Amino acid sequence: MFKRVWELYRVPQYGLFSEYYPNSYRPDLTYFNDSTRKAQEVSFLWPMSGVFSSAVALASIDPDFRPYVDSMVMAVEQYYDTQRVPFGYQAYPVRFGKVDRYYDDNGLVGIDYVEAYRVTKNPVHLERAKQVMTFILSGWDDRFDGGVTWLEGVGDQKPACSNGKALVLALKLYEATGDLYYLETGRRFYDWMDRYLKDPERDVVWNSWLTDAGGKVHPDLYTYNTGTLLQAAVALYRFTGEPEYLDNARRLAEGSYRVFFRTTDRGVPYIDDLPWFNLVLFRGYHDLYNVTGDSKYVDALIESLDYAWDHARDRAGLLYHDWTGRTDESRRPKWLLDASCIPEFYARIARIKQEI
Repeated sequence: MFKRVWELYRVPQYGLFSEYYPNSYRPDLTYFNDSTRKAQEVSFLWPMSGVFSSAVALASIDPDFRPYVDSMVMAVEQYYDTQRVPFGYQAYPVRFGKVDRYYDDNGLVGIDYVEAYRVTKNPVHLERAKQVMTFILSGWDDRFDGGVTWLEGVGDQKPACSNGKALVLALKLYEATGDLYYLETGRRFYDWMDRYLKDPERDVVWNSWLTDAGGKVHPDLYTYNTGTLLQAAVALYRFTGEPEYLDNARRLAEGSYRVFFRTTDRGVPYIDDLPWFNLVLFRGYHDLYNVTGDSKYVDALIESLDYAWDHARDRAGLLYHDWTGRTDESRRPKWLLDASCIPEFYARIARIKQEI
């Protein structure tokens, strides 16, 4: 699956990737703060980060994939903006002009760099992750007790996507360095998210805290927001041994299971959300499984993906956005974000199934 993504999406003249396959498909993209934008010749940073994550996940189990990590480093560095201080990664390659810098995008890059450091032991990768943390923290302010906004210079909300990725990055930096500064930074993000963004009744994470008009919750639910808090709770339990973190992780896992999972007429579990969002939740489930040995949550997503492999793939070998296969997507263009997360799913499942 990784090699298929590489073959179908890569734009060789830039060493980057297209937003869609085929690259001639250039729809409006709606995942920006200011306006809708048209897909371009190469992808924005968020979809491409899935290729980076998958390359690192595969390299962690097979050294033959390490050259792909090097290639992805060269790709992601094309988004690195050194004209604004602190340095950070913007949403589109700098060669094409100046665009916004999102804190959640940067969190993704930082996490990938820490994971790349664990695989390669290249200190440059760790240094990049630290720089990303510095950039994200430049967006922290004391309104509503802390947290960071969605993007640089815009203060209308403090979303779970930015704070959750920063939280996971801080804890991964602590694990990589042993520096207590990152552990305390992680606790600050964790405490803020747990206080402001966790639904205490359903044990899932809301989308955002809207800072205008006195502050209020934006209550939409996406799987990845619960996934980051879950992953962080497991990490904090491992680092501190404090049982309340594990208790919270268990509640988040069960809450997300109750809220997000549905069952098809054939009895197959599925989640009606972006596959990449579900991957981030799966990371949390995977980490919890490694601590508790309870496979309930990972098994549900594995069953869903197994069904998609058999019933929801097109002629190019790419999975549908909807893993149930209820809608015929065989002729629809496929988004890079939907495709690039699949290899990481399988790399993690291989570890769970002890195939390596």
